Amino acid sequence: MRRMGCIGLILAGLALAATWGLSGWYGRGPLQAPLRITIAQGTSVRSVAHLLAEKGAIRSVGNFTRFARLLGGGKGIKAGAYKLAAGESAAHIYAQIAQGKTEQLLITIPEGMPSIMVQERLAAAQGLTGTTPLPPEGSVLPDSYAYEAGEPRAAVLKRMEAAMTQALDEAWDKRSASSVVDSKEQAIILASIVEKETGKADERPLVAGVYSNRLRLGMRLQADPTVIYPITQGKPLGRRIRKSELEAHNGYNTYAMTGLPKGPIANPGIASIRAVLDPAETKALYFVADGTGGHAFADTLDEQNANVQKWYAIRRARGEM
Repeated sequence: MRRMGCIGLILAGLALAATWGLSGWYGRGPLQAPLRITIAQGTSVRSVAHLLAEKGAIRSVGNFTRFARLLGGGKGIKAGAYKLAAGESAAHIYAQIAQGKTEQLLITIPEGMPSIMVQERLAAAQGLTGTTPLPPEGSVLPDSYAYEAGEPRAAVLKRMEAAMTQALDEAWDKRSASSVVDSKEQAIILASIVEKETGKADERPLVAGVYSNRLRLGMRLQADPTVIYPITQGKPLGRRIRKSELEAHNGYNTYAMTGLPKGPIANPGIASIRAVLDPAETKALYFVADGTGGHAFADTLDEQNANVQKWYAIRRARGEM
């Protein structure tokens, strides 16, 4: 009877230990706040357990190691950067690193961002490695791009440029006969001007139509963003354009030259590219701000002058003039 009693106590103790261990494996973990960790290639389960314990993500190196081997299916550890949630269980942590569910980070390039600012944004992006050259203007497709911590900046930039190449190829194949551009390069140049001239999606085809009309007639485009680009490389000017800058001959200033600039002035979005490849049918040759964030369009110079006076009145009422 004594022997049976001892065995019962041993079994009860083992059951209690197993229950406690499973609770420690599947139950809420000790991590108090979200944590990012990076695991190097070839790291062992025990080394990861030590790292997690040091960071306060698990309670026991031994238990984590044993349960990872017993219940983790014998899977190895996958290198990468991981984001752990507060209170995440040891079982869930192991599942992430065994399955390689690395943290997905995001970098967003807004429509119309110039390449110098794309380079700066890549440089400031958390978790990327290495450096990138200044991408050619107009070579990056504005969009949001997922990346993994530890990924080279050059690799992310390469994806951005490949996305632009693909988007431009697809849009070019669907271009309208009314498009005034003769090449993909011209399409990007004109699209970059359209992009900088209006932030309203429904205006892009109409702005593209105005510039297409002016190009057909041999009129100067007279686009302010083309004056600013050689001065700031596309960054905000922060002041009014000077008369000397409107008269400058530099290959970009469309007040001092006819035709398109010698290159893009920003990275246009796909909507602006499609707009110049299928511009709105319009007789308009002019446009000016209307005070609402959009523009008033005009077919004749007299109409344009009247719209300009309305815009000046709005600015005076705002105390801007």
